[in-house]
Parts: sequence; C-alpha cells; structure tokens
Amino acid sequence: VGLGDPTLPLGSGVLALDPSWVVCPDGLKAGQIRMGVCAASVNFADPLSVKGEYQVKMPVPFVPGSEASGCVLEVAPGVTAFSPGDRIVAFNQGGMYATECVVHESSAWKVPEGVDLAAAATIPVAYGTADLALRHRANLQPGQTVLILGASGGVGTAAVQISKVLGAQVIGVTQGAEKVAYLRSIGSDVVIDLDDCSKERPLHLLIKQHAPRGVHVVIDPVGGTLTGEALRTVAWGAQLVVIGFAAGGIPKIPANILLVKNTTVHGLYWGSYAQNRPKILRSSMDDILDWLARGALRPHVSHRYPLDQVPLAFETLLSRKAKGKVLIMPQLSSSASQDHRHMTSSKL
Repeated sequence: VGLGDPTLPLGSGVLALDPSWVVCPDGLKAGQIRMGVCAASVNFADPLSVKGEYQVKMPVPFVPGSEASGCVLEVAPGVTAFSPGDRIVAFNQGGMYATECVVHESSAWKVPEGVDLAAAATIPVAYGTADLALRHRANLQPGQTVLILGASGGVGTAAVQISKVLGAQVIGVTQGAEKVAYLRSIGSDVVIDLDDCSKERPLHLLIKQHAPRGVHVVIDPVGGTLTGEALRTVAWGAQLVVIGFAAGGIPKIPANILLVKNTTVHGLYWGSYAQNRPKILRSSMDDILDWLARGALRPHVSHRYPLDQVPLAFETLLSRKAKGKVLIMPQLSSSASQDHRHMTSSKL
C-alpha cells in the first residue's frame, strides 16, 4: 500500500494485518523449508524497510522480518538436513512477521537442545554481525581492548559477550543508569554513560581515562558524532568496523587520523555474506550456536510483542528503550504482558 511511518497503529498507516495471507500457495520449491514461527527478531532494518530507507529495497506489499525461530512443518523433496519437528533458527529477506514462513535450507540452523527457542531468534543478525565484525574483520586477539558504541543494543550486547569469550577487555558506551547497570551485568569491563559527557568532558576523554594507550578495535553500529569521538581514542594499527547508523547521521571519517594511526576502517553488512562468503557465515554461526549451547552466550530479550503490536515494537526499538533484543511472538496473548496481544501476519 506504500511506505511510511512504521510506528503508526495497524490499519491507520502503511502496516496492516492480513489473516488471509498464504505463505506458499504454490507449494515448496527445491531446498525450501516451511516453519511455524515461535519468535521473530526485530532489527533496525525492519522499520527502515517500512519507511523505504533501507539499502535493500523490497517490492510493496511485503511482510517484514528477516530472522525467526520455530519448528519445521514441512520440507521440500530433497531436503535431508532438516525434518518436520526440528527446532530451527533461520534468516530470510523478509517474510518473518507471520505465523508461518518459508526459508531456504542454506539459511537455517538447528537450535541446540536446552536453548530457549524464542531466544534463539536473536542469534543470526545480531550475534552473526558481532562475530564477523570481531573475528573476521577486526581479527580481535586476547588481551586487546574493544570499544563498543551502542553497547546495550542487540549487536552491542552480542559484541560485549563475544568479546569476553575471545578474551578481550570491553569498554561499552551507552546512555542512562539502567543501561549502564545492564552492561555491567553482561560482563562489560568498563561502562561509559553518555549522560556523563559534556563540553568539558567529551566522550573521547572519558574513554582515554580507561584506555590511555588507545583501543584496538571499535565496533560502531551508531554512527553520528560518536564515530569521530571513537576515532580519537584508537591505538596504532586499530580496526574500526562500521555496522550501522542508529544515531541517524552518516559520519565523515577524518582520513588524517587513519593515516597517522595506521587505522583500518571496515564496512560490514552481515546479510551479504550469504551470497559472497557463505562458508564464512556458516562457520561463524556454527561457532555461535556452540557457544550458546555451552552457556558462554546469553541472549537478552527486553521486550516481547504479538503481531498486532508490531508498530509498538518498532517504536520501542527506534526510541532506544530496548536492552538487547525485541521479539515479535505470533502466539503471544494479550494476558501475557501489558504490551502484548495476538494475531496472524503483519503485512505492508
């Protein structure tokens, strides 16, 4: 019906429910899996897609949502790695905000026994992005110092936890006392509250108090003015990984600092690895799921909403109210929480 404000109530803007929607009216194609959705994870790309501002454009109408967990309902002939009843987590370019969805077997993974199925929906994009940023792009080593901007968000939470698994020291940046306490609870060695910053005490000086020799890796899903502040704290030979622009502004990176500090800047779009480096992506996901099964990673979900509360889920994410991840749970009833209700599929 068009593109627009993703936070308007269903039916009053561009988002609406479609109870008559059929996930695969012509049957499954080769390599496909039909799954019942337990939970779909909300990522910044979802409301941006509804607004028409995401770099990957989908034809309207479309069903948002790029990652979900659930149980296999049906597999196409020739699919042998999965069977009906398997608990899986999967990635897809849209279609996940629904009671059922179809994914390709190459983009699905079995959820380890003992792992909460709903929490598993948080894994592919956030933890996958953080892992590829830290290991594949930045080559993080034990004992190095990592500066994580937006550390209380989905990617930030994942980056904090994976950095600790890899033996690094973590400086997390967030805003507000509640998020500061949250970051300390998940293992960040140092937490800097943006509320403590001022003209006399800018962010880069607060960071240098804890890393006087500089930080070795910067994970930046925020952008805006924070990128420049972070660059002023890097050690010689540091790695900056640009993941997103949650602050809304695309920063201009001062090349003189890169030259003097021999700094490398990486761009990382996790979804493109599926087409360009699928083996690296699958290896990363295998490691993440192994860490998850062993309890080394603990996904945090601060908000859960039913399908008819998708606009509220978007508002929660965009207004920075979330700690960790926000989930859409199609089977959630209105009695489960003050924010939560139930429905069938959210469609643009």
